[in-house]
Amino acid sequence: MRIPILLIALSLANAVDAASTLRCGSALVSRDDSAAEVLDKCGEPVSRDFLGYREVLDYYGFRHEVSVEEWTYGPRNGMYHFLRFEGNRLDRIDSERGN
Repeated sequence: MRIPILLIALSLANAVDAASTLRCGSALVSRDDSAAEVLDKCGEPVSRDFLGYREVLDYYGFRHEVSVEEWTYGPRNGMYHFLRFEGNRLDRIDSERGN
């Protein structure tokens, strides 16, 4: 009984990891990569949208404002990929099937 539950938990964990990476040709980008690294590996996005600023706390507890951008790639095999950058670092990767 425990083995099927363990297998389900492991497959869900793999699904979460898959959402934090994006393959661009033979390169792989993942969370916390810089915008320059993503641009180098994936090329110019279809669109870049400036979303504004967000206040964050650094390691020492100081508040900083960082810019927030969303880059769109696609369609690649019918999928659009949305990359959100906060402070020039890749924060989130979302995918959505296009029409």
